[in-house]
Amino acid sequence: MPGFPTRAEEISREWLQATLDASDALHGAQVTSLDIAPIGTGQVGDTVRITLGYDRPAPHAPTSIAAKLPSRDATSRATAAHFRLYLREVNFYARVAPHIPMRVPKVYAALIDEAGCDFILMFEDLGPARVGNQLHSCTLAEAEAAVREAALLHASTDGLPLLDEDWLLPDLAARDWIISAYPGAQAIFRERYAGQIEPEYLDICEQLATHCAAWFHFTPSTRCITHGDYRLDNMLFDIRGGAEPLAVVDWQTCVTGGGTSDLGYFLGTGIGTELRRTHEMDLIDLYCAEMTRLGVPRHRAVIWNEYRIGALTGLSTAVFSAAFVERTERGDANFLSMARGACSLALDHGSIQALLDHAEKQAETSTC
Repeated sequence: MPGFPTRAEEISREWLQATLDASDALHGAQVTSLDIAPIGTGQVGDTVRITLGYDRPAPHAPTSIAAKLPSRDATSRATAAHFRLYLREVNFYARVAPHIPMRVPKVYAALIDEAGCDFILMFEDLGPARVGNQLHSCTLAEAEAAVREAALLHASTDGLPLLDEDWLLPDLAARDWIISAYPGAQAIFRERYAGQIEPEYLDICEQLATHCAAWFHFTPSTRCITHGDYRLDNMLFDIRGGAEPLAVVDWQTCVTGGGTSDLGYFLGTGIGTELRRTHEMDLIDLYCAEMTRLGVPRHRAVIWNEYRIGALTGLSTAVFSAAFVERTERGDANFLSMARGACSLALDHGSIQALLDHAEKQAETSTC
């Protein structure tokens, strides 16, 4: 058994006191009470808010903190362990978050067992805040804020030595397994959502399944840390009662990759087709300008081409997740929303053909 709680009901006052003391969060105050309530809608991990009471006025100690623990659903938990999702998130908060300018929650504890199945994260509670909702889109200002934050992440981690650490690198064995399993996941997706998703979008899903090997071998031209699930549901707006505009959470899918995958994912699955089509070029220009301002310029044509392909990240995530995480009503709505948005972008900009052209060029280069 790990030496830390892995269920909300296991979090004791004594353990919490010792852990927060170790992070120098309490400034001498003693925890006298804690009240735990669930928050969020995550399917791979359970998140709770812990409201704290102290033995004295404690203006510098947190009135509440957030904690994230393994999912209670066995299927979701096994999927997360298999793909090292818990390990990635714990390591992100422990090793990366303190050193990047992107706004993420301050971490108080980041613990995981050797098997990567049991963990606990405790970080600052950014409430009151408004959780993004991909089913309802967002404002242009919120989309712009998210694009700026993405550029902060990508520019600040571009070329860092830690990009070659094992926990951040794509798992090649897992990738091969996904390639073999993906057509089956698409069959489940087709059976579950046929009649609920437009036929032309379902056709894009089928094309991606046919060419999934090319997709999962796609190599972008840049290397940085990517969020991997960069959509509104993983963003908190107007945090701390409006004191700050935005923070990004849920780092289980962070990996070494190309920043354009986050960009394509967000504009495809995160903001709704209407907002994307109206402001797409301006948002891409904003990303390019921010990367240049931050000292990591990217050629606009390269960004555009890899953005078209990066949009497939959201589609493959929707299809695969639908088959391998706990099924919920909210999850079904999310996966359909993600698939629709990504397929819309793919149809608008020929994403499948861009992927195949890129794969052909890579093959030609490797044979020269």
